[in-house]
Amino acid sequence: MKPGIGIIGTGMVGQMCHLANFAANPACRVVAIADLRPDLAAAAAQKFGIPKVYGTHRELLADSAVSAVVVVTKRRATGPIVLEALNSGRHVLSEKPMAYTTAQAISLVEAARRQHLVYGIGYMKRHDAGVARARQVLARLRSDQSLGRIVRATGWCFGGDTGRSQDNFVMTGEARPDGLELWQDGPDWMPSTMRPGYDNFLNVFSHVINLSRDLLGSSPTVGESTIETSGAARITLDFDGIACALDLVNGSEGAWREGLTINFERGAVTLELPPPFAEQEAEVIIDHDGQSTRLTGETSWAFRRQADAFVSDVAALSTPLASGEDSVIDIALAETVWKRLASG
Repeated sequence: MKPGIGIIGTGMVGQMCHLANFAANPACRVVAIADLRPDLAAAAAQKFGIPKVYGTHRELLADSAVSAVVVVTKRRATGPIVLEALNSGRHVLSEKPMAYTTAQAISLVEAARRQHLVYGIGYMKRHDAGVARARQVLARLRSDQSLGRIVRATGWCFGGDTGRSQDNFVMTGEARPDGLELWQDGPDWMPSTMRPGYDNFLNVFSHVINLSRDLLGSSPTVGESTIETSGAARITLDFDGIACALDLVNGSEGAWREGLTINFERGAVTLELPPPFAEQEAEVIIDHDGQSTRLTGETSWAFRRQADAFVSDVAALSTPLASGEDSVIDIALAETVWKRLASG
């Protein structure tokens, strides 16, 4: 039996990155969509051939044909909707951030665990084919020690052109309505002036933090860090003695630049990430003895691979590559960094 997928939220990201990819997967059926904007929902349903359209997520969750949902709504509404979906017995893939506090995030993970459900977070860069190659290369180099040991790492994200395509979604002039339950957008100790920067930090920069954990170790500690209320930051994460310095800058113009370099004693592995919406893979560069080797493969898209992986995980009841349980760590790290800013 193919999983019946429901998409909650049919804005640009919901359509382009999720609805289009799940609709193209023959191993599932997109049976319903929900959006508070009726004209937008109708237009999206027509574009992608979706049979059922609901005005609210609760109406969609009442549909017995829906066995799993993808939640792509305003960030502060994500947690409450995911919690309702999990409590209704639906598997969930949600956009990040999964929550704004560690306590909120843990409540979602516990709901999924109680119901024995698949719960994944949209860190699609973990699914990038280039990232998969980097994972394999690093495993080999750690094993054969041909470049020696890892001595340090650096990462960066200078946001720019996101690489979105105008052909993969439709929009209407409707205003996004109120009426959704919203979770608090930060810990109790965080002043309101810091919260917009914190929101942007979780939305954009948590990707490279999540990716560094994927490649260097799941549970780093936070070292020396500086951060601005805008969200721009220089953060050092300590992976069992290996320092990873991350440079994160808001609102850069021009090309999107994001990546990670892992330095060994006798060489380095660099991962250059594409813009988030560009349908292309990350590149892997291996430097050794003054020579550089670039590893590339066929063109693929991390969002498509993420959708395919979620369908497979639901069918097999497997733990996602970017699970909710693992992603709690990203929220906890963000809280730690920003608490230092708040304390002066």
